[in-house]
Amino acid sequence: MNCIVIDDEETARVIMGHLGINNPNIQIQESFQSAIKAIKYLNDYTIDLVFLDIHMPLFTGFDFIKTIKNPPQIILTTSDKSFALEAFEYECIIDYFIKPITQERFDKGVERAISAYQNAVTTYDSPVPDESLDDLYINIDRRLVKIDIPTIDVIQAKGDYILLKTADKNYMVHSTLKKIENKLPQDVFLKVHRSYIINTKKIIDIEDNSVLLGKDVIPVSRSNRAELMRRLNLL
Repeated sequence: MNCIVIDDEETARVIMGHLGINNPNIQIQESFQSAIKAIKYLNDYTIDLVFLDIHMPLFTGFDFIKTIKNPPQIILTTSDKSFALEAFEYECIIDYFIKPITQERFDKGVERAISAYQNAVTTYDSPVPDESLDDLYINIDRRLVKIDIPTIDVIQAKGDYILLKTADKNYMVHSTLKKIENKLPQDVFLKVHRSYIINTKKIIDIEDNSVLLGKDVIPVSRSNRAELMRRLNLL
């Protein structure tokens, strides 16, 4: 699981880093002193779990949760027990660490997060009549419309909707990039920008910080360009 740590205290961030290194089931990608900086990071990267301090100046842990539309799993880390009841009013919060945190307690929380994550990725928002990995069913005007996943070229975020483009037709669906990203083959589809997921098999041309798929020129963020180039079969 890919994780980040948000805590305004440097010592706390270092401790969480050491606890994470000792657990082989997670990868702590980044740590942040500011929740606002972490929000910017989440616009470009998909994270499975956040270790989040509650008490931070200007922007608290609860402010962070309320700001994100679809927050990942969160484990709160704090020295204050008084927020435990409030914390579990949020579905995204799966555990509550009281500092100082032992390795045993840390590992139990991670185990709970992994279990919740595995359940989430195998549960679809709507029942579908076919479990084939090549099919995706989307809700259009109260109808479930079958889309062959290999025919998808580009998926673009548009507010609370996503625009799903195939070679023959476009579909506007009430969903998010994060939700659909979990349902796509990770070896074929890649999030190249905070607003775009592309089918790497459909790339026609690459120039500077953009790719051409059909008639669409799609921007590639600097942070995702390296992964895109790694995926390509370069001569």
